[in-house]
Amino acid sequence: MRSPKIQIILADDDQDDCLLIEDALTELPLDFQLMIVHDGDSLINRLHALHDSELPDVLYLDLNMPRKGGLECLHEIKASDKLKSLPVVICSTSMEEEIADTVYKQGACFYIKKPTDFTHLKEVLHLSINYIRNHAWERPLRENFVLTGDFNKSII
Repeated sequence: MRSPKIQIILADDDQDDCLLIEDALTELPLDFQLMIVHDGDSLINRLHALHDSELPDVLYLDLNMPRKGGLECLHEIKASDKLKSLPVVICSTSMEEEIADTVYKQGACFYIKKPTDFTHLKEVLHLSINYIRNHAWERPLRENFVLTGDFNKSII
């Protein structure tokens, strides 16, 4: 039996990162549809314009975007009755424990430090999608929250 198509939104202003993530997703054994937005305002407007049945299965959210940053978007998403159950995976080029703690407390599912290695990028994307698909809205424990490409796959 074929799995239903995974609906993914990627919110990132860096065109190169968007292409890299799209290429990584394409190489995974997934049937997906990807929507890309390049700033926080566009993301929030797009999410609110969708019907409940059209909401994505996962949102990959960059922290540093113009107009409205990822932290502000995450706060708005988790404060919205319509959007609060949306699985949000934070993506960042840096790894700051304080920020990871903050987004975990705000309800993000994972924090991905964008790997520089393409294979690791595919692994963290695949791991996060599989976890979200297999565990519905259950978030991992804080110690399994940060994905860098060097991780313990036992969280699935």
